[in-house]
Amino acid sequence: MSRIEARFSALQAAGRKALIPYITAGDPTPEVTLPLMHDLVAAGADVIELGIPFSDPMADGPVIQLAMERALAHHVSLSQVLEMVRQFRSRDAETPVVLMGYLNPIEKMGYEQFAKAAADAGVDGVLTVDLPPEEATDVVPLFKGQGLDTIFLLAPTTTAERARRICEQASGYVYYVSLKGVTGSSALDVTDVAKKLDMLRTVTDLPIGVGFGIRDGATAAAVAEVADGVVVGSVLVSQIAANAENPDQARAAIAAIVAEMRSSMDR
Repeated sequence: MSRIEARFSALQAAGRKALIPYITAGDPTPEVTLPLMHDLVAAGADVIELGIPFSDPMADGPVIQLAMERALAHHVSLSQVLEMVRQFRSRDAETPVVLMGYLNPIEKMGYEQFAKAAADAGVDGVLTVDLPPEEATDVVPLFKGQGLDTIFLLAPTTTAERARRICEQASGYVYYVSLKGVTGSSALDVTDVAKKLDMLRTVTDLPIGVGFGIRDGATAAAVAEVADGVVVGSVLVSQIAANAENPDQARAAIAAIVAEMRSSMDR
């Protein structure tokens, strides 16, 4: 059983839902990422999504685009991101870590080399935004062979038949993008999300995490009522932008948001 599967299983047994925060590795500086990952866990994170810096993050809005730019200004590479996970594992052997990003850095490293290096570093899953399942037929077995879960995105426009095909290749969990648009988009409609999740559960038994548009404890709690996991990114990353010259203040602000979401979800 993978760390991701074990975590969702334990949460289900406890009647709780997963809180999955996203941060960009190397933002605002590489030195901040590791302590921030530990902060997230201490504040109540169940899974961490760690963004791989990339120059053309097409699915992301301005907040995360700028986070990528801040990380790239420090020349943060995929190899460095893997080293961050390795260091995280020296203190935390339990919290699942999912790398989230785009295909180019992985393709440049080489799929086989990446899969081995990621597994060795302690990565649990990979979500590659621009790798559709039709083009992942060789990648998925390679990742699974190294014990890496392959996580795919589902959208409001995804049909039941396509969702079934996507979920056949997915493992760990699937990520439902609650809004049409980029990260940091407008507020979501939880009623619409619930209807879509009802359909998705007819084609998969995998846990379903919901992201995009989750900004506070109330939104997180509402989504937790219908989803298996709540993914939050832009509202956290925006705190780094607001406190880029004061990383300690950014860490405190992010931890407070995550703790408030955890408390609201558990209530």
